Amino acid sequence: MSEARRYAQLRAHLSYLKLNDAFEALPRVLDQARGENLSMTAALERLLEIEVEATEARRLAARERFACLPEPWTLSDFDFSAQPGVDEKLIRDLATLRFLDDASNALFVGPPGVGKTMLSVALGRAAVDAGHRVYFTTAAELAAKCHKAALEGRWKSCMNFFAGPRLLIVDELGYLPLPEDGASALFQVINQRYLKSSTILSTNVGIADWASAFGDATVAAAMLDRLLHRATVVGIDGPSYRLRHHQSHAETLRQGVNARVS
Repeated sequence: MSEARRYAQLRAHLSYLKLNDAFEALPRVLDQARGENLSMTAALERLLEIEVEATEARRLAARERFACLPEPWTLSDFDFSAQPGVDEKLIRDLATLRFLDDASNALFVGPPGVGKTMLSVALGRAAVDAGHRVYFTTAAELAAKCHKAALEGRWKSCMNFFAGPRLLIVDELGYLPLPEDGASALFQVINQRYLKSSTILSTNVGIADWASAFGDATVAAAMLDRLLHRATVVGIDGPSYRLRHHQSHAETLRQGVNARVS
């Protein structure tokens, strides 16, 4: 068999197997093999490495799209020195993602603006990067999707969707009043994930006030029972991140004006 025919067949095999990035890289790798005097094994490893890296990049992009994280925050973006109410050691332990191994949960509790969402998203980002399926939603959005699914006869498929991710992040619980069946829908989502997958939940409602806040003491108690069975509770009581940023921006503008005047 001629070298030209062998090369053509190799390209055909790569195309048939849908190894598209290896297909595109083949001429370059062959040139490198000749120029660097690579062994057949080394050249093949380099070619397949290109395909593996491209596949991983596509899978990461798909996980990012599915996760619907609202911001590209990572833990390095969080200023622990500006928020002394956060236990940095505890957060960094959560960032190891060990809590996913035994389907534990994490609850961030505190007033608006203290960094609950940022920390939740940062942990979600870490899980996405580690290869886990993650989904982010607000409590109001979750309730609305469940309500719509019930009306359209898609309740089971909706529950299966929320059961799927290795990590479900439910943000802003308590910020907006849930519809009449909202607390029940959230309980059913939590219940089906119980001891199977992990949930991160952020709320401005103290745990002792859930019964009155959600209007159904029985549902609130049942939900807390499942969430807290295996959970890390992070209480944050400190200055607002957003107000701090606003004050810093205002101070920068003030100093700029004073510099121009002087």
